[in-house]
Amino acid sequence: MTTGEAALPRAVELMWGLAQPAGRGPKRALTIDQIVDAAIEVADAEGVAALSMSRVAKQLGFTAMSLYRYVDSKDTLLDLLMDRVVGAPPDIPAGTSWRAGLEQWAFAEFDRIGRHPWWIDIPLARPPMGPNNMAWLEVALGALAGTGVPEPAKLELVMNVSVYVIGKRRMLRDLQTVEGADFASVMARVLDPQRFPAVTAAMSGSAFDGESEVHFDWARADFEFGLARMLDGFEVFIRTFAE
Repeated sequence: MTTGEAALPRAVELMWGLAQPAGRGPKRALTIDQIVDAAIEVADAEGVAALSMSRVAKQLGFTAMSLYRYVDSKDTLLDLLMDRVVGAPPDIPAGTSWRAGLEQWAFAEFDRIGRHPWWIDIPLARPPMGPNNMAWLEVALGALAGTGVPEPAKLELVMNVSVYVIGKRRMLRDLQTVEGADFASVMARVLDPQRFPAVTAAMSGSAFDGESEVHFDWARADFEFGLARMLDGFEVFIRTFAE
C-alpha cells in the first residue's frame, strides 16, 4: 500500500493471500481454511442466520475470542464464504460460441449454488471481491470475446445472467420451504374459467404437474427455458455489433 491509499478490507487481504503474518503471541492453532470449512458446516446444517463467531468457534472447539485473531468480524467471515462456496469456475473450451459458453457458465453457477442454497441469503453489502468470483467473471467475459460488444456492455450482460441464476435459485429454495403447497390442485378448485380463462388454459397444460410417470426435473427445465429466452435477447443485441 502506497502513501495515501486506503487499507484493503480485511476479507480482501485474506482471500488474496495479502494478510500480514502474525507477530508475537501464541502459535496459531487454526487456519482460515479450517474456519471457513466450519462455517460452511454450520450453514449447511442450520442456515446463514445461525452463523456467528461464537457458533463457528464452538464448531471448532475454540472460544469466539480466539477466532478474532484470524477473522476480525462476522462480515469478513461472510465475505470469505461468498467466495469459497462458488469455488472455481467451469472450464469452457477455446472456440466455444459465446452463447454455448454463457449457457455452460450459467448452468455451472446454478448447480454450484444448489449445493449450498443458503449462499443466496448472504447479504450482498458490496460486489464480491474474492479470487473465485473474479475467476468466474473472467470466464464469462471471455466467452463474449470477439463479439464486438463494448466492454461495459459485456459486464452488464454477464451480471444479468448471474442475477437470473440467483433469482431462480432463490425462488426454488423458497418454494421448497412451503409445506402443503400443491399449487396446481389448489388453484384448480378455486379458479373460475370465465374470470381467469388464460390462467385456466395455461394450467390445464400440466405445466405445474409433478405427478408424471416419467421423471421430469421441472425446476431445471424451467431454468433452461428462461435462460434460453434471455440468450435469445442477447443474440439480437450482439448481432447489432456485427452489422
